[in-house]
Amino acid sequence: MIFEDLPTTPKSEELIDKAFSRAARSGRAKHGREAQESMLQTASNILSDNLENVVTAWPDFDEVDPFYRELADAVADVDEIRSSLSEVGWASRKTKELGREYQGKLPGDVEGARKLRKQGFARMGSVMREIEDDLQYLNDVRNDLAKLPDIRPDEPTIVVAGYPNVGKSSFVNTVTNARNETAEYPFTTTGIRVGHVERDHIRYQLVDTPGLLDRPREERNDIENQAVSAVAHAADAVLFFLDASETCGYELDDQYALLAGLREEFTDAPFVVACNKSDLSTDAEADHYLSVETGENVGAVLDAAVEAVDYDADLPFEK
Repeated sequence: MIFEDLPTTPKSEELIDKAFSRAARSGRAKHGREAQESMLQTASNILSDNLENVVTAWPDFDEVDPFYRELADAVADVDEIRSSLSEVGWASRKTKELGREYQGKLPGDVEGARKLRKQGFARMGSVMREIEDDLQYLNDVRNDLAKLPDIRPDEPTIVVAGYPNVGKSSFVNTVTNARNETAEYPFTTTGIRVGHVERDHIRYQLVDTPGLLDRPREERNDIENQAVSAVAHAADAVLFFLDASETCGYELDDQYALLAGLREEFTDAPFVVACNKSDLSTDAEADHYLSVETGENVGAVLDAAVEAVDYDADLPFEK
C-alpha cells in the first residue's frame, strides 16, 4: 500500500531547532564573517532539504491508481493535501533563497555580519511559522492513510457484499486467512476484512466491507459514498450474498434492492449472487446456493467468484 511508507512529517519547531542548532555548531568551527556565512548556509540547507523531502515523499495523485486517489480523497481531501504540499514546496525554495540572499549581503566586519545573519535566521523562522499548520495537517493525514487496510488494486479483487448477518464474514473467514488481516477504515464502524486465496499460482483478495456495502447509498454519508467509489475501482468481481430465510433481519425485497443499487455503482464488475443459509431456505433468485454453516457448496461459490474475475496473468514459467 503506497501510503504505509510515508514518513512522519516533522513539525515546524522541530525543523527550526534542528537547523539553527546545527548552524551554531558549524559557526563554531570557523571565525569572523566566514562563521556567519557558514551558519546561514547550514540553516537554509537543512530547512530547504527537509521540506523538499516532505513534498517528494508523497505520491503524485495524477499518477496513482484511481483506487488510491479516491481513498485518499475520502479520508482527507486530495486538493487540500496538494495545497499544503504546495505551501511546503514554496517554503523549501524560500528558505534556500534567503540563505543565498543573506550570504551575499554579509559585510566584512564581524559585528555587522552577525547582525545580518540574525536577520536571515528571523526571516527563515517566519517562513517556517507560515507553514506550521500545513506540516501538522500533512502529518495528521499521513497517520490516517497509514491505517488503511492493504487492499491492492494490482491484485485480482473479489468484493463481498450484502446486508449484515447474511454470512459474508463467515464465508471470507472460511475460505481465506482473513482472521489475521483485519483493519479499519476511518469511516467505518467495523473492521475491514481482507483475505487471500490462491488459484493456479494467482493470489486473489477477498474484501468484506461492513459499514459500507451493507446498506443502500442513500443511507451513507458523502465520505462513505466516496469510499465505495474507491472500492469500486478495485473490484474485479462482486460476490453478493442473499439470505432467503430472512433470519438476517432484512426482508428479501430489501436485499434485492440493495443488490440493484450496488449494480449501479459497480458498473465494471461482474456479479455473482449467492443465496446463503440454503439449509434454511432457497426461496430466492440466485446464481448459487450454499450454507456456510454446514459447508455445502462453499468451495463452488468461491470457484464461481474466481471464474467471474476472469484474470489472465502472464506467468513467468509460461512459454
